[in-house]
Amino acid sequence: MKQRLRVLVAVGALMLGAAGAGTAQAATTGQDCPTAEIFATNNTAIITDPADPRLKNRLTRFDHEVRGIIRSNGARPGASKLLDGVFWSGDLKQTTYERSREFDVNRVGRDGLHHIAGVIAKQYHQESVLTFRCLPRTSPETDAVEIQAPGVSATRLHDALVANPEARDELGGGSVSLDGRLTLIAPLADLPLAQKFTTSLGVDWAKAQVRYGDEEFVS
Repeated sequence: MKQRLRVLVAVGALMLGAAGAGTAQAATTGQDCPTAEIFATNNTAIITDPADPRLKNRLTRFDHEVRGIIRSNGARPGASKLLDGVFWSGDLKQTTYERSREFDVNRVGRDGLHHIAGVIAKQYHQESVLTFRCLPRTSPETDAVEIQAPGVSATRLHDALVANPEARDELGGGSVSLDGRLTLIAPLADLPLAQKFTTSLGVDWAKAQVRYGDEEFVS
């Protein structure tokens, strides 16, 4: 769980009867899914103040450097976006904040993605770097989901985590892009909880997009 607190970010049509949230279904995405995603930051400090100026850093240099690492290791960097993360720290018993970036990575396999994430973790002194490979729902390697949904602010995410002990302990937290799009990555076994938490944020589940894949924390 401690690794999940560093950079967390959460795929397919969900069986909502099992999740207990009505009859609507989230949209399954596949064609717009990159080969893989890397979620990373160059921050090593614990930030508990939402007004901390470090949370305004656009990580521009970090963006250029990571894209160079991806390219120099044989993969093709795609788009990159800033994320505002809100996570629950079991050690601190409070929420922590993090400015990070999500990098799309194409033309990369499992081993190559693991290697690139390891290089990033070592270079920026990270406890771990999160990767997510998009896979078919039926793939034997699929062990996680990535949920994306519009209309969520970092403040709303924070308040929902504080009010939901189960979600904060099991899911750890999530991230929001600058245009208010939630990204939440969760183990496949926690899909019902992830759906319930997402809808508690005021999200119309029919507008949520879900991807299946393989997550890994690389240190």
